[in-house]
Amino acid sequence: MNENPKEKKRGKRSLVKLLILLIALVVLAYIAVTLISSEPLQFFRIFGCSTDSETGKMADEYFFDVGRDRVFASLDDGSIVAAGTLGLQVLDAQGGETLRDPFRMTTPAISAAHGRAVAFDIGGTAVRVFGKTGVIASIETSGIIISASINRNGWFPICTQEGSLSRGVVAVYNSSGSLVYRVTMGTGYVLSAVLSQDNKSVAILNLTDFGSRITFYDLDSTDVVREFILPGKLVYDLRYLDNGDVLAISEDSLFVVEDSNDSKELYGFGSRRLGGYTIDGGLIAIHLLDFGVGHNGRITAIGEDGALLGEIETDREIISMSAGDGILAVLQNEGVFFFDTQMERLPSGGGQSLAAGATTVLALGGDAALAAGDHSAIVFRTES
Repeated sequence: MNENPKEKKRGKRSLVKLLILLIALVVLAYIAVTLISSEPLQFFRIFGCSTDSETGKMADEYFFDVGRDRVFASLDDGSIVAAGTLGLQVLDAQGGETLRDPFRMTTPAISAAHGRAVAFDIGGTAVRVFGKTGVIASIETSGIIISASINRNGWFPICTQEGSLSRGVVAVYNSSGSLVYRVTMGTGYVLSAVLSQDNKSVAILNLTDFGSRITFYDLDSTDVVREFILPGKLVYDLRYLDNGDVLAISEDSLFVVEDSNDSKELYGFGSRRLGGYTIDGGLIAIHLLDFGVGHNGRITAIGEDGALLGEIETDREIISMSAGDGILAVLQNEGVFFFDTQMERLPSGGGQSLAAGATTVLALGGDAALAAGDHSAIVFRTES
């Protein structure tokens, strides 16, 4: 029987609509994971900083060969990690290659802490955990990857979506890459998970029909220890503090979920909207934009206890920012600018033209930052 041309055309349209929907879901998952990333965020392109024309000195150009959609992280000794569609690469502080691991990724992402990193493929199944000179674990997940993170001890949770009936699975691995814990979430869509500094508990962030939920588990049981629910709000990021509390960033505030399950607001955004943030140790830098007023807003530096450390007014577009070792690096079209924890501008000079085309900045510790784009990666330094 010949197929009706009109029916065939409608069938093709339905297939195209389905493909568009699937692509949109993957993109949304990528955005969610990017928003909760501890590293420099790609969505920082929406805000700006008021500065003069001085920018950081250029030190060296680094050459990474990892394919497209490059993302970056730093290790404690000044080494730089790049992950792209063709795998990962580590360069030491002098730009020499210390590790290369080729593997395919569609949407690469990376998280690093205390000399180790986890690179993973959002929407795919590939995971690599590694240090400066070697791969610690190579994992292929059974479900599609939503996010992953790593704590200072090298333990790492991987969040996946597995099967049509499961809303999400969180698998925890130790520093050797061995699976030590696994829990399936019955309701809500898993966005991310973070491990406590003592490797004893995990906090899982879910998006539910009624808002955001943070669920706590001890690694010796699959029973829920406690839940914290934030109705009608979107939580972007979670961090375990040394005292066992969990730091969270939502769309309208920075707050702490205490061990007693009470919450304490550290800083409210008021009438401003969140443009971006970066966290390193005790420094939290938040960019808040004025509604409907171009790039006007401010960058505020806050301590883990909620103390206001300093702030500056902003009026230009900022592409990215990153904190490391008490220094905040800010990338805008004019170049890279450095600030201390009180948001005092650090002296620097020269090299602004070399930042052209950069899409992300990565603080390397001390006095240096990497400004990188699709075709270049340049290290800038303060004068000191």
